[in-house]
Amino acid sequence: MTTTTPDIRETAAPKARRSRRRRGVMGNTGLSIATGIAAFLFLVPFYILIRNALSTDTAITGEHWELFPTNIQWGNITDLFDDPSVDFAQSMWNSLVVAVSMTVGILLVCSLAGYALARIPYRHANKIFYVVLGTLMVPSSVTFVPSFVLVSSLGWVDTYRGLIIPGLFSGFTCFLFRQYFLGFPKELEEAARVDGLGYWGAYWRVVVPNSLNFFAAMATITFINGWNAFLWPLVIGQDPGSWTVQVALSSYMTNQTVVFHTIFMATAVSILPLVFVFLFLQRWLVQGIAQTGIKG
Repeated sequence: MTTTTPDIRETAAPKARRSRRRRGVMGNTGLSIATGIAAFLFLVPFYILIRNALSTDTAITGEHWELFPTNIQWGNITDLFDDPSVDFAQSMWNSLVVAVSMTVGILLVCSLAGYALARIPYRHANKIFYVVLGTLMVPSSVTFVPSFVLVSSLGWVDTYRGLIIPGLFSGFTCFLFRQYFLGFPKELEEAARVDGLGYWGAYWRVVVPNSLNFFAAMATITFINGWNAFLWPLVIGQDPGSWTVQVALSSYMTNQTVVFHTIFMATAVSILPLVFVFLFLQRWLVQGIAQTGIKG
């Protein structure tokens, strides 16, 4: 009578699988906990913002902290837009015009520049590209005064032209577009040239329709930067009618008075466009940054 001994590998395999499964479950649990903690820490400032926006100044600065105000002050919204000292609705409109115009202008100018540097053969293309990169090394404070003198001499103070036109080129955005177009499939452009299209036709009919993810990502970043701009609009928009939302927010806190509930309500209202833009375009934002060819 012969006896067979079980293969060690056969008995060890189920144990190894169970061990890997256990480690996988523990890893997913740890990741979920870490994600939950990060989400909580991220949402706490927004909770405080909404809580204070719907409270009175006494509830904001009082000794006894309430998790949420028992008497919600919905009238703070009306007080914000009825404030005679600051036309907040006009400042929101000004910021929208500036941010949208800068987004469209920068996407057009920088995408054309990036495409030309990446695709059009020219012996000085690299030199021009190095000049564009050199602009990233120049602090904005160095060009601020000359830009203001130029805008002032053109009579563009307190105008949309003065707020928008000086910011219609970004060396960093141009760099990102060049990096993206270097990785764009050349076969599509060669097929377009076979059909008789030049560089402009290939760019407009082939490259742009197949690069909408990247354009959406750049549009998101540019819109947020344009909406959050403060120093340049503060200097150019000297008349209250040309204030952007960031300048209007600063006017609620002076050396004499600080109206807390108005500041918090104005801040909550001012971030709504950014939240909508980010939530709508977040998928394209991640994909677009991944397609720039930048590692690390």
